[in-house]
Amino acid sequence: MFANLRESQAEAYKRAPAIREIYDRAGIRPDDLRTADDLSRLPVLKKERLLDRQRESPPFGGFLAAQNEDIARIFVSPGPINEPQMRGENDGLGFARAFAAAGVGRGDRVLNTWSYHLVPAGLLLDDGLRDRGASVIPAGTGGSEAQAKLIMDLGVTCICSSTAFFITLAETIEGQGYALPEAWNVKTALLGGEFGDWMGKRRRLEERYGIRTFSVYATADFGVIGFENNGSEGYEIHEDRIVQICDPVSGVPLPMGESGEIVVTTLRPGWPLIRFGTGDVAFATALTEEGTVHRIGMLQGRVGQAVKAREIFIYPRQIDELAIASPGVARAQAVISRPGHREEITLRLVLAPDADRDTVTGWVLGRFRELTRLKVDHLEFITAGELPADAPFLVDRKDQ
Repeated sequence: MFANLRESQAEAYKRAPAIREIYDRAGIRPDDLRTADDLSRLPVLKKERLLDRQRESPPFGGFLAAQNEDIARIFVSPGPINEPQMRGENDGLGFARAFAAAGVGRGDRVLNTWSYHLVPAGLLLDDGLRDRGASVIPAGTGGSEAQAKLIMDLGVTCICSSTAFFITLAETIEGQGYALPEAWNVKTALLGGEFGDWMGKRRRLEERYGIRTFSVYATADFGVIGFENNGSEGYEIHEDRIVQICDPVSGVPLPMGESGEIVVTTLRPGWPLIRFGTGDVAFATALTEEGTVHRIGMLQGRVGQAVKAREIFIYPRQIDELAIASPGVARAQAVISRPGHREEITLRLVLAPDADRDTVTGWVLGRFRELTRLKVDHLEFITAGELPADAPFLVDRKDQ
């Protein structure tokens, strides 16, 4: 892995001024990248900095390590951020690998409902599917009635969509008088992620509609970073991505199991982003022999949503998961305060009817520590009226 990284980054150092500047400021060269520790000597590149560089030096901010004629497409993601796709990158920047893991390929007829307009989602999935030998229906976004008809008329076997739009399509088909799952040929669905009880929702959809669901972790900057494999929850990291889980402030890699920002380095030539901070939060569940991340758990939120307590970041998803996983808990909220010199965590819980308070207490305190590596200081049981359904999972009162 690091031999390939040194080779791709050596070329980037020659061609891309912004990449060369990153190394020069850190006082190292691409040939110095021998271990994960060496890689961590480079700073984390935040998306905001990439955006600033592209404004200062359009269109690519000095990060392009290729000739203009080597560019096949230019995507424009919100920001706006310009992202080149190189000629010869025909696997959908890793989507072919994700579809292979899901068993989607030759013989499948796939409805792709992701946008084909400016952003990379629709076209990258399209590339990955065609690389696998599948037949693609480039539906794009919107038009649920028309797309529902396509599913039935064309014998679609796989749907690629957001979870919400998949439900809309299925309900539209049922509204047209079809009995599902018997009436359709759909066997698999690539669904976009949601927070909350998303895995539970997926299991219910699978049972209701006779399908198997799968998901990927992808961004516009890299394509696929991780994909589901072997039925395990979370994402296996794509072999052409080097991932670290880092403290979102210092950029220092964190121990396995501790939540932090997903920082990605790509082996792609042409657009060779190194130590790029995605802003997404997860924790590592397995490492490679070289000390980088092999698997991550489900995404837990965005960096800006975190609240720090006793030098450890807590994320809204962790509190959401706590409420979902804890028997007898209807809703939960964590409040971080600093009454003296020490930050304190108060966990506020709304109990379900007939829940046993002592049983809930023992379960919740242990589970909170497993999720955050922190101990709860105060536990409050409150009524539903004191914690509305739309209340935030995390409240920061350290400065109050």
